[in-house]
Amino acid sequence: MRFTGTKTRSSATAPVRRQLTRQMPVRRRTMTRMIAAAALLATTALGGLTAGAARAEDEIRIGVIYPLTGAAASTGVELKAAAELAAAIVNKEIPAPAGLVAGVGMPHLKGAKIKLIFGDHQGNPQVGSTEAERLITSEKVSALAGAYFSNVTATASQVAERYGVPFLNGESSSATLTQRKFKWFFRTTPHDDLFVTNFFTFLEDMEKKTGDNLRGIGLFNENTLWGNETTKLQTKLAEERKFTIAEKIVYPAKTTQMTSEVQRLKAANPAVIMQSSYLGDAILSMKTYKELGFLPKMLLANDAGFNDSEFLKTMGKDGEDIISREVWALDQADRNPLIRQVNDLMRERSGVNFNGNSARAFTAIAVLADAIDRAGSTQPDAIRKALQETDIPAAGLIMPWKGVKFDANGQNELGQGIIVQVQNGQYVTVWPFDVATKPVVYPMPAWDGR
Repeated sequence: MRFTGTKTRSSATAPVRRQLTRQMPVRRRTMTRMIAAAALLATTALGGLTAGAARAEDEIRIGVIYPLTGAAASTGVELKAAAELAAAIVNKEIPAPAGLVAGVGMPHLKGAKIKLIFGDHQGNPQVGSTEAERLITSEKVSALAGAYFSNVTATASQVAERYGVPFLNGESSSATLTQRKFKWFFRTTPHDDLFVTNFFTFLEDMEKKTGDNLRGIGLFNENTLWGNETTKLQTKLAEERKFTIAEKIVYPAKTTQMTSEVQRLKAANPAVIMQSSYLGDAILSMKTYKELGFLPKMLLANDAGFNDSEFLKTMGKDGEDIISREVWALDQADRNPLIRQVNDLMRERSGVNFNGNSARAFTAIAVLADAIDRAGSTQPDAIRKALQETDIPAAGLIMPWKGVKFDANGQNELGQGIIVQVQNGQYVTVWPFDVATKPVVYPMPAWDGR
């Protein structure tokens, strides 16, 4: 019905006005209750956030990126076990040997516990980048560690740099990683500049000891960031130290055959081969050497696959007498009792001894935990500042280093390298000669003499 008259409109709306007037106090009371409820809810939520923040301080989330599947999965499993051992010691789940830096725990964070959140990069740099972002944005980690492969460490640390999250690398040795002027990147292990220099110094020392000419070398390296940079360093130092490169081969990583490459090495007949290979390639190359009846006087391995526990399990006696650069050796326990004590814990938990890869992974988590404790906070800026101020003496480590102290580029300036050789199924220290526990087996016995 349409109302057109003023009187009619007024009489029609009057009951509605009276009803609204009667309802106003009720609505005010309802609104008051709603405001009070909202305030209570806000207070509760704020309290919840405060409690959540407190709980977050009780749990320190660290993202760790390793190759847990794919060709290097066995390596990743050992790295993961070593990182978990370090966390267990920090968390006081197992007794810590006296003096070990990880054994201090988290006194400045009231005994907060470390929780490691793992990411699997599968040996793929892009996957590593994706995993780093997932750990930072979804898992809300306070810091990152990893990633073994230098090319994966490069991409994952770029993500950490973009988000402003500390990234501590324990195992990757590509020299350029700490030449990028990154603000958030730190590395505990020595890099390939040192390792390659050690190789040439070792060869010069061996020439003096044996009287042999070891000036002819063959380079045999995989073609990712690590292998390519190593090749450049070896080429540069060979020229500076007056060595001759008889053959230089950069092969496709994860290749399925090496026959033509090994034939080229055999034809060049170098006295020494310097080789950079991850596990699968290291095993394949040794099998191909044997098939083609070729061995140089010395094979100098750039760690990685040649020092993986799976290498000797697979190769057996065919893996004997390989010489490798290294950062850790069980036979240095007489000089540092922590080495054997912590290795016993590793063997008890995982069934294998440490190797250079896993010992560095353990050390990285221990150093990162030390920095977080000294920071007294899980805030990235505080952790970064604590890392910059790190000064851990040799006595607190299982590594044969002078300690851990980062330079302006985030590189540990107190790291050192040793050279080991496989003898009777064990990696023993053979250089520097003043810390060697065994003499070098030289030259490598031919295949038919093993």
